[in-house]
Amino acid sequence: MAAAHGVFDSTIVGLCVLTTLFLQILSNLANDYGDTKHGADSVHREGPQRAVQAGHIQAEHMKKGMIFFSLLSLVSGLLLLWVAFGTEGVWLFLLFLALGLGAIWAAINYTAGDKPYGYAGLGDISVFVFFGLVGVLGTYYLQAQSLEAMVVLPALVCGFFSTAVLNVNNIRDIQSDALAGKQSIPVRLGPRKARVYHVLLLAGGVLSAVMYVLLNYHSLWQLLFVPALPLVAVNGVNVWRKQTAKELDPYLKQMAITTLLFVLLFGIGQVL
Repeated sequence: MAAAHGVFDSTIVGLCVLTTLFLQILSNLANDYGDTKHGADSVHREGPQRAVQAGHIQAEHMKKGMIFFSLLSLVSGLLLLWVAFGTEGVWLFLLFLALGLGAIWAAINYTAGDKPYGYAGLGDISVFVFFGLVGVLGTYYLQAQSLEAMVVLPALVCGFFSTAVLNVNNIRDIQSDALAGKQSIPVRLGPRKARVYHVLLLAGGVLSAVMYVLLNYHSLWQLLFVPALPLVAVNGVNVWRKQTAKELDPYLKQMAITTLLFVLLFGIGQVL
């Protein structure tokens, strides 16, 4: 989106990607640690085994890994903000630092905190905000030093689809999560309504992309994301039909890959 508006900065984007990778790794380590600690990763879990659950990594070592990647995220984020704002934008530096610290807190406390918010069913909101709104709008602002209102729509695309990835995971784990007291959205809604929710997430992502193009149309290239639509439909149909954790598991990865492909094609289409 920044490139489409002539404000692309490769250094800032590279540091955004690096910081995001560190945060994603931190989140994965924290989930592994936290779900074992709080009981969601138990003998009842039907998804792939986790490292701490299986005994491949001791909980204390996993905790050290979490600390290490928290520090990497912080250092990378500080460098990003220094490159973006220098010594002049002090208040913006502090605002984005607060967002970054919030992202680190969210990555850890989804499942690993004493009162993990993922167990209260708030994970979807966190993913929508940080993977969607903060990820897209924040990266755009760091380059442009301003915000275009229409960029909210691509941010919604990422937010809806990223939340759909989490929803497939939570539908797959609905039984083990319920036994562990993890009140995810699918546990709260039940299997059928959770699938309706999934279809709405997919529809929200597609609709946001279509709306952006309709409101900002200038070239057929903007429809470059259209070939990815069948993959979105495949995910929706199979998540609706498949019932067992083993049947659903492949569509977690498929949704993640579909999201990546969709947003890449969408973004490239706006630049061409």
